Amino acid sequence: MVAALNILLAEDDKQLGGLLATMLRRADFQVTWAERGDDAYKKVYGDDYEVLVLDWMMPGLSGIELCQRLREENYQGKILLLTARDSVEDKVSGLDSGADDYLVKPFEFPELVARIRALARRVEHYQQEETDYGDFKLNRSAETLSNKNGNIQLSPREFKIVDILLCNRDKVIPREILMDRVWGIDGDITTNNLDAHIKLLRKKIAQITSDEIIKTVRGVGYKIER
Repeated sequence: MVAALNILLAEDDKQLGGLLATMLRRADFQVTWAERGDDAYKKVYGDDYEVLVLDWMMPGLSGIELCQRLREENYQGKILLLTARDSVEDKVSGLDSGADDYLVKPFEFPELVARIRALARRVEHYQQEETDYGDFKLNRSAETLSNKNGNIQLSPREFKIVDILLCNRDKVIPREILMDRVWGIDGDITTNNLDAHIKLLRKKIAQITSDEIIKTVRGVGYKIER
């Protein structure tokens, strides 16, 4: 029998939080529910959670602030942000704070379940330790990209984007194919999600190279050149 995934849910809306906690438990998750960001922070290290599900707007600490604090403390667990904000800038802010994924309200419950399960199993997908791509090294277990200038930590979706583009260097990967490969063919996402991830990826990669290696092919997609 597969053990239930252990989830920390932080949601200050009593009605929504109670509903999500109940439905997640019915879906065979083990759920701890906190109604304030500061309370959620106190609970994070009290148990071994596979995924943290954090609402953006909460008293005490916002989801963004909580995420930033945890990443500053080198917390390695998976974090999913819930929010009604859906602009590219908001998505970039959420991902830049250290979140691994971002789900816009209102959402369908099956999508939330799918996102949580995908995050929880993400590490299992990458078994090969390290692969060289020209001047870059992609570490599949640590989900890092490095060169002679340094090393950057990638989120699971950032890692998958870089992996796809590097494996297909000099080839243009259409936006639709990239979204299907990263979010799944049934993923209910918009191009804004991809735009936000690419924007943040470029910002991270700029820490170790002055070259903008991810090229936009207007109206088609993206590529990385040799």
